Amino acid sequence: MKENKVLVGMSGGVDSAAAAVLLGEAGYEAVGCTLRLYDGGEGGCCSLEDVEDARSICRRLGMDFFAFNFSDLFRRAVVDDFVSAYQAGRTPNPCIQCNRHVKFAALLRRADELEIGHIATGHYARVDRDPASGRWRLLRGLDRRKDQSYVLYPLTQGQLSRLLLPLGAYDKASVRALAEARGLCNARKPDSQDICFVPDGDYPAFLQSRGTQLVPGDFVDSAGRVLGRHRGLPCYTAGQRRGLGVSADRPLYVLRKDAASNTVVLGDEAELYSRTVWAEGFNWVSLPPQEKPIEAAAKTRYSQSEASGVLYPEGDGLVRMVFDEPQRAVTAGQSLVCYQGDAVAGGGTICRTAP
Repeated sequence: MKENKVLVGMSGGVDSAAAAVLLGEAGYEAVGCTLRLYDGGEGGCCSLEDVEDARSICRRLGMDFFAFNFSDLFRRAVVDDFVSAYQAGRTPNPCIQCNRHVKFAALLRRADELEIGHIATGHYARVDRDPASGRWRLLRGLDRRKDQSYVLYPLTQGQLSRLLLPLGAYDKASVRALAEARGLCNARKPDSQDICFVPDGDYPAFLQSRGTQLVPGDFVDSAGRVLGRHRGLPCYTAGQRRGLGVSADRPLYVLRKDAASNTVVLGDEAELYSRTVWAEGFNWVSLPPQEKPIEAAAKTRYSQSEASGVLYPEGDGLVRMVFDEPQRAVTAGQSLVCYQGDAVAGGGTICRTAP
């Protein structure tokens, strides 16, 4: 295994290109690769244009380049999971599932085959090793506005031990300036904002194209009183107010979806708030698995700020987070990611809430 060699996952965007530049300038022998994650021309990232941009960057930097096809694994582990989660009344985060099941595991398998010691990506986060415990830690990026540690919580100790994240100490403006100074063709390329396999954001249409039927049902209030008819569970998510088509004397919001009864529960904004959140499949990252409650800060969505509370391990990968202050529109299928300081303590998939 060549410890001075690193396999860089390159999306065709400026972040991974800048990561490759920084690694080369730090003395690593960088090898670029793009993962083809689906077939069929749905758009989004990993398009032919993105592959060619990544290839062009590697050519300019004098790096070897590979394109690996993982579309079958991506379909099974990410797209099929996305569809089944919506069918079950959840609102999933496919980027996290991709990181969990595809990207990092796939990069490491290819690195092993090529006898390459490290992998790297252009994520805005940091990795270090706790000198006291010897445990690898996942840390927030220094630029809080771009920090991507939330979507990396599924990483294991083995993966962290071989992962390099060169952009963790940078902000976006500095990364673009670096790319421009090195003459990279994608220095001003816009960031991808949408789910790669649903680039137009029309989730119901995508789900229908994958065989999901939109079954109409009842809008109900918390007492079970029927308020109107909905178009199908995948058309709604917690916190939604617009597009409900229900007449009322006050604003109504989606509180939750019940797949068993095919109902969407509506209520006042005050009913959106939850103080207790349960998450399953919890992966302890920077901390070893805990048995006693710990103080932590946590996020229930990528875009929100973390809030303080106490995390209670309940066994078999289930945890309960009790926030100091109630949190708005906590959604089943999204992720609860917990922090102690800058370190990601761990994270799991939200499965239920309580006021």
